[in-house]
Amino acid sequence: MAGYIEILRMPGVARIIAAQLTARLPSGMLSLSILLHVERVHGSYAAAGLVLATISIGQAVSGPLTSRWMGAWGMRRVLALTLVVCSTAVFVLALVPLSVPAMMGVALVAGLSTPPIQPAVRTIYPKIVNSRQLTPLFSLDASAQEIIWVAGPVLATFVATQIATSAAILLCGIMLVIGGIWFIASPEVGRVRIPRSKRNFGVVLKKPTVLLTTVVGFLLVGSCAAVEAGVVAVFGHDGPQAGIVLAIWSIGSLVGGLALGHVPISPWSLARRMTLVFAGTALAIIMVDDFWWISITLLISGIGLAPALAVIFASVSSSVKFSDTAEAYGWVGTGQLIGAAIGSAIAGFLIDANGAIGAFWAAAAFALIGAIVPAIFHRAQPDLRGRDAGPIPDTEPVPVQPS
Repeated sequence: MAGYIEILRMPGVARIIAAQLTARLPSGMLSLSILLHVERVHGSYAAAGLVLATISIGQAVSGPLTSRWMGAWGMRRVLALTLVVCSTAVFVLALVPLSVPAMMGVALVAGLSTPPIQPAVRTIYPKIVNSRQLTPLFSLDASAQEIIWVAGPVLATFVATQIATSAAILLCGIMLVIGGIWFIASPEVGRVRIPRSKRNFGVVLKKPTVLLTTVVGFLLVGSCAAVEAGVVAVFGHDGPQAGIVLAIWSIGSLVGGLALGHVPISPWSLARRMTLVFAGTALAIIMVDDFWWISITLLISGIGLAPALAVIFASVSSSVKFSDTAEAYGWVGTGQLIGAAIGSAIAGFLIDANGAIGAFWAAAAFALIGAIVPAIFHRAQPDLRGRDAGPIPDTEPVPVQPS
């Protein structure tokens, strides 16, 4: 823990972590809030899965583009524009009665305009800590973001069950505005400028590490999305059990991330951590309707989540030039969002056809493939034992904007 305290004492680190966590808190609330709202209004998990898939597809399409635009137009300009459009769409979902197709249309707008906070902050990190601290910082970030998945589902479930499902979505919009403004106003966002990339859009995907981490991120988040839908289907939305189980799952991820944050990353690290995710998810299938069993097994699964994400972040950072980091993280985010879309949709249809256990079948299948792929292609992953995870420097100096 002393190493993490040292990192947090670095100028600006604690502030930028707190700001980006606040800005991204709605990410832990919105999917569950929409799932509960659409199921309540239209009585179908399949319809809810389609709406969730639409917002995720919008995010997937826009992620690499908005990330690249930050290099051309500046972080603050892109973040502010997307924040205005996205928050407006979320408020419409909360306040306006809509059919399923109309919900899908508004959700698409919200997805397309999602502020690229995650690529922005992971591009900032190498500029505010030294190279030795970068891998532990990625682990701390991956662990800290579990606060989003601990507080988010619990808060969304509480508001949806005790007040209204529309109120849960409305709260997401309010938190998005508050957190987004705080992040955009952070001095670090103004100080770091992403240089304009000299490579064509999409070329960064030719990097084997970027492509592999994008695929594994797709599989990991697909599994997570299916688990989330399955837990809600098991326990319903009339009580707190679903939120509690998801919170326990995220606590496992938080603990795993902090415990493994200083373990050197090898070409086999991602496969090993994904195997842990698969093991816990597969065990959950045995008794999906037992609160304690599913809590324990998802706790095990969660221990692998943040460590796997930390490997993905560090691997990408160490494999591309600084001018390409935002776009690379945009593509990784796109893979994860497509995984969320497909995972939610498949889980929704399987729940309607086979009950809640169908979602856990899908989750285990995603996680199993997610463990096999990095094992087969382990040579495409960097060996960071004895070296830092900093990005490859660009050949020209990077100008720094005054805050």
